[in-house]
Amino acid sequence: MGTIVSVEVVEPEDSGLAATVDAAMGRALEWFHEVERRCSRFDEDSELRALCAHTGEAVTVSELLFSAVQFALALAEDTDGAFDPTVGAEMARRGFDRHYVTGARSTEPGSPAGGTWLDVELDAEARTIALHRPLVLDVAAVVKGLAVDLAAKELAQYRHFAIDAGGDLYVSGHNARHETWSVGIRHPRRDREAIERLTLTDAAICTSGDYERIGTDGHHVIDPRAKVPASATASATVIAPTAMLADALATAAFVLGPQAGVALLERHGVQGVLYSPSLDRFTTRGLSAALLPHA
Repeated sequence: MGTIVSVEVVEPEDSGLAATVDAAMGRALEWFHEVERRCSRFDEDSELRALCAHTGEAVTVSELLFSAVQFALALAEDTDGAFDPTVGAEMARRGFDRHYVTGARSTEPGSPAGGTWLDVELDAEARTIALHRPLVLDVAAVVKGLAVDLAAKELAQYRHFAIDAGGDLYVSGHNARHETWSVGIRHPRRDREAIERLTLTDAAICTSGDYERIGTDGHHVIDPRAKVPASATASATVIAPTAMLADALATAAFVLGPQAGVALLERHGVQGVLYSPSLDRFTTRGLSAALLPHA
């Protein structure tokens, strides 16, 4: 996934639980490898790449991949295509085509013209996915959050823990100082600086920013409708019950722009804060109660 994953478990008071923490952390981290094996656009041996090599036929896939694509398509429908998991070929055309580990360029099976989310058909009963046009699925805005959620389930019995996957976080309970977790939102224009901080527990927080990855023609958050980098937002942060929801909604809100993005988040009943390129601040109702003084 091209990111560093860290897990912190606050030492359980129950000595029996304390003895099992290391094994549980290992299982939690393994989910990131499993999600990568199933859902990576960059690994030519992944299940997702095998799916994209077949056009016009229903392919039976794993529950994990099916769930990721199903979630992504539901959000694509909800946003009228502002979020679209079929942007893989366009992402590759813009230079986002290198394997995070090996650095090798991937050979995309789809056409840069590609299709849209409307060209993907799911059969939940048979657990199949059919691509009706040559295209490349990219579910990166879903699966990192999904991996965080799966890891969180492995650690749920310990109550107090935090998972950080390159800025996609899930925090539970309290930290080692018995305080609510404090999470900083990266300043979109000043490196290594937080633009504000939030107190948070039992929730996920994910951010999409125009500073994260820069390709040959701009940053990596593409507006699928125009096939250009979305330009109305510098940073979109979402707080939600699950990391998959927060991750995907952060991307969708970023593309929609601050005002429409806030409306999307409020429609889904989650909290968030968006910054424009000029650093104008837009928030959902009720977010301010969770904010600490600005850094």
